[in-house]
Amino acid sequence: MEPFIRLSSIAAPWNEADIDTDIIYPARFLTITEKKGLGRYAFHDRRFDGEGREFEDFILNRAPWRQAGILVAGPNFGCGSSREQAPWSMLDLGIRCIIAPSFGEIFRGNCYRNGMLPVTVDEATHATLLADAAAGAVLDVDLEAGTITRPDGSKIAIIIDPQKRDALLNGWDEVMTILNRQGDAINRYETERRQRFPWLAR
Repeated sequence: MEPFIRLSSIAAPWNEADIDTDIIYPARFLTITEKKGLGRYAFHDRRFDGEGREFEDFILNRAPWRQAGILVAGPNFGCGSSREQAPWSMLDLGIRCIIAPSFGEIFRGNCYRNGMLPVTVDEATHATLLADAAAGAVLDVDLEAGTITRPDGSKIAIIIDPQKRDALLNGWDEVMTILNRQGDAINRYETERRQRFPWLAR
């Protein structure tokens, strides 16, 4: 997956609670298994009417937020079912970072596995970032430095598990994380196994 190191982007404000994975990626599209092109289905029923026309009042259909790479979302974002197409579709739409007071736990895990950064902030910080986003501001998310920089230059700390941070910075999926963290132990085991049971290697 693509490493996440730094992202400077317009942030879109969408302060609605309990946006579940069926809103992010409706169930009727689950038969589509390719990742590429799923962005067209992200938030589909909020973005389009029954004829495929855009709803003008939806935030991601409006300038300048149409180009947002960051979403400042409401609490419990990504709750509901475990469909991995939810982060896939958001990523294909161009959103790589989501900032919210809380997340659905499975969705949060799927974000990490797909190179997206979910950032949890307290209510006061959330309100401040929503105001920045509503003003069309650019936020600078620097995972290496562990900060989000606001338009006035003030910084907000990114709180993240160190192992997940390393995986995002390096672009490691779960398999690559294991190989890079436990590779020496795996090689030692394989060498010992071949010595003890040489007939298995033939």
